[in-house]
Amino acid sequence: MGSTADVPFTIRTHRPGDIGWITHRHGVLYQKEHNWDEQFESMIARITAEFIENFDSTCERCWIAEKEDKFLGCIMLVKDRSSDENAAKLRVLLVEPSARGLGVGSKLVRLCTEFAREVGYARIGLWTQTILTSARRLYANEGYKIIKTEEHTIWGPKMTGELWEKEL
Repeated sequence: MGSTADVPFTIRTHRPGDIGWITHRHGVLYQKEHNWDEQFESMIARITAEFIENFDSTCERCWIAEKEDKFLGCIMLVKDRSSDENAAKLRVLLVEPSARGLGVGSKLVRLCTEFAREVGYARIGLWTQTILTSARRLYANEGYKIIKTEEHTIWGPKMTGELWEKEL
């Protein structure tokens, strides 16, 4: 039997401390890689706080990918409270640079889809940016489709946001 060094990563649900870490890593990483300002971190803080405040374990999840207690990535699936439909939102996907290429992102996105089907959602929506090519590739591979694009400067630089959906 192989050692734990042979295991690329494990995935677990969130626990105390994870939500602050998710917010921190989004702020640091996206500023470094894309020059997004503190307004991006503020948005992530609102998303993560709302997750904890409204968490419904019957239909929502936060998953953390890690290896030997080192954070490798995260994702959330939350109820779309702005929709009258039976819909979910995929939120806060992040894969640490050191973990890219290990399959962390695809596994996390797949977990969202599987869980959404399991609990009976009809569709999943998400918002991403055109410059996030790796994430966009993961979404496309999982069957998400772009339904709308919009230019904005919410976090500093001019960019194009995209709304994606997947029917379940």
